[in-house]
Amino acid sequence: MWLQLGTCQDRDYDAFLAGCPTRELLSTLTDKWAALVVAALASGPQRHSELARRIAGVSQKMLTQTLRTLERDGLLTRTVTASVPARVDYALTPLGHDLFPVMVAIKTWAETRMDRVFQARAQFDARS
Repeated sequence: MWLQLGTCQDRDYDAFLAGCPTRELLSTLTDKWAALVVAALASGPQRHSELARRIAGVSQKMLTQTLRTLERDGLLTRTVTASVPARVDYALTPLGHDLFPVMVAIKTWAETRMDRVFQARAQFDARS
């Protein structure tokens, strides 16, 4: 039974159940921007502008929203260094580093199988 705050009384999570809070986390983790942010931060802390340059096509608003969500979920930290202008760095937490191999495996899988996916799409479209 899940509490309204999204915690589980008996800690028996099952994402197949409609009310399970892991569904929200899965939604975050399967977002393309979240996957790319985690992969980009694996090499070390980066600033917002560095991430924006590295992740082509992400808007400033979407990147900010993704960073906040990942920070809230404990996957990255946001460190503000007092300077003029203020410096803000993002880095993976230990939990984020745990997630990194999974995200990279999915990213690599997609990159190395895109030709097969294009072929399957073409075959499907030809039948439709």
